[in-house]
Amino acid sequence: MSADDQLKLDNQLCFALYAASNAMGRLYRDKLEPLGLTYPQYLVMLVLWEQDRLAVKAIGERLYLDSGTLTPMLKRMEQAGLLQRARDPADERQVVVALTAEGRKLKATMRKVHSDLGCLLPLERTEIGRLRAELRGLADGLIANTPE
Repeated sequence: MSADDQLKLDNQLCFALYAASNAMGRLYRDKLEPLGLTYPQYLVMLVLWEQDRLAVKAIGERLYLDSGTLTPMLKRMEQAGLLQRARDPADERQVVVALTAEGRKLKATMRKVHSDLGCLLPLERTEIGRLRAELRGLADGLIANTPE
């Protein structure tokens, strides 16, 4: 590929990922907005549905978010009644996040939403799994090679 071709928009992996991410974000936004969730808040809920009562630091590590981004989001989610934040009695420096009954109840609603979203994706289940694994590998490689 020539140097000029390398700089064409349609030849950029970053743009293809950006466009797919935007499209996926719009798809989720339409389903999450009626539930009062943003996509990043939904990701927090996914983490807590997997394992309740996690330190903010552990949630941030799982989602690749720093506490400066995560803390205001968690505060809004707490105000919405989805979770509670409290200092860890064993280590006052840590803030532990736990689901409320309302947050746990939302999981059942999300099962239906997730099913609806799956029907909208133009890929077969095996293709989705393959693509997810490839993107996860790409993300892990990029993160490992990004200076802090």
